[in-house]
Amino acid sequence: MSSSLAQSHKVLFLNTLAFILCFACWTMNGVLVAFLTDKGIFDFSVVQIGWLLGIPVLTGSLLRLPLGIMTDRYGGKYIFIGLLLFCALFLFLLPFATSFLMFATISFMWGMVGASFAVGVGYTSVWYPKEWQGRALGIFGVGNAGAALTTFIAPSLLNHFSQSDPQNGWKMLPVIYGISLIVVAVLMLLFAKNKKYENVSTSLAYELSPLKSVRVWRFGLYYFLVFGFFIAFSQWLVPYFMNVYATSLVVAGLFASCFSLPGGVIRAVGGFLADKFGARKVMYWVLGSSVIISFLLMFPKMDIFTGGVGVSSGGKGTVTEVAPDRIVVGTKEYKVNIAGQGVDLENNNSVFPSKASWQEVVVKQNQDVKKKELLAKGITHIHFSANMWIFIVLVFMLGFSWAIGKAAVYRYIPDYFPKQVGVVGGIVGLIGGLGGFVGPIIFGYILNYTGFWTSSWIFIFLLSILCLALLIHAVSYLNKKKTSEIQNNI
Repeated sequence: MSSSLAQSHKVLFLNTLAFILCFACWTMNGVLVAFLTDKGIFDFSVVQIGWLLGIPVLTGSLLRLPLGIMTDRYGGKYIFIGLLLFCALFLFLLPFATSFLMFATISFMWGMVGASFAVGVGYTSVWYPKEWQGRALGIFGVGNAGAALTTFIAPSLLNHFSQSDPQNGWKMLPVIYGISLIVVAVLMLLFAKNKKYENVSTSLAYELSPLKSVRVWRFGLYYFLVFGFFIAFSQWLVPYFMNVYATSLVVAGLFASCFSLPGGVIRAVGGFLADKFGARKVMYWVLGSSVIISFLLMFPKMDIFTGGVGVSSGGKGTVTEVAPDRIVVGTKEYKVNIAGQGVDLENNNSVFPSKASWQEVVVKQNQDVKKKELLAKGITHIHFSANMWIFIVLVFMLGFSWAIGKAAVYRYIPDYFPKQVGVVGGIVGLIGGLGGFVGPIIFGYILNYTGFWTSSWIFIFLLSILCLALLIHAVSYLNKKKTSEIQNNI
């Protein structure tokens, strides 16, 4: 192995390690806020929870563009180190928060750790040739697994720290995260080597020129879905499981990891697939699967009572006998179905909807009835349990799909903007990160309005359709343009 390649791999390893811890910190509020609310330490409303989950994501997203530009200009080593140390400071301050406003303000500051993605993309990309870009950026993207690290480990840590001090034990979690950032900053200072693109214009106009490209905004919208809402659900699924399926915080964190873990680990596979088959083909598969899976997820637990097949009189007459299971009109007897009066909810957790039908008498003895008059109305009870294990499998599949999509979106960038990877990566990352910011807030308001948790999946279903339609339109336009050029040449 050449010394140059060895240094490239060393930088990639340090970048990925740093990004894993940064991502773990970035999604910390998803577990921490759920814990504080569940234990009654803070009385946050559903809407406030949505804001606290989204605020760190907002700052991490907004800083991606300026830090991407700085990485292209000055190299990533010292930008990364400065970011790690700055965010560690505010993680140390979080235990002093005593109100929603203080918690939100400090979260706004340490949320800048999310901008590490733009720094890492530019810093990684500059070390590798074009044919390695997909794999290198895919491996770096494994850092998304930091979200799974938080949802898997943080609940147990919070419970452990709170055993001796129920009111203040939680304060150790942000302190541990802050220490981990400092340790990684020291490792990067000692072992990483700085590098930047040479002979690249550093004018602000050149750096911001990709903003004029429709292609960049389209990439950003794809990333808004596959990355932004990956961030949103990495946090939102914790209270989701606790409220919909009545799990404990630890179990909710474990199940949420089923979504966030593939989002990190499989991203490297996404880079390989994008290198081999092309980003466009991979995105067709990703967006198509997102439409299908979100459609299956958007049906809530529900019990529907509706009219069924009733019993009508065959002719006019007088009701001479009324019993729960039969009605006699004159001398003619009509059977009434009283079996299965409702689905057995306690013992029902089936995958598919369950149905029970019965009839209830609506006439009285000695009542005169006409022909076709209703004697017993029919009632049908349809129950859908939204089986938790099926839900987990679908969530895992969606996380798997979005993980591949995240790598595919970034595989586009070196092909179209080879000298502006950090800048374009920052723009796309900013747009995508905004999805992580607005996601929990949108979910909170939709939940508050509709009253059911699966309303978030309806939003994802509609957004997935929009992204897929834009991809199809863009490919169709490019094909027509290419055909036109060939005809002109002929």
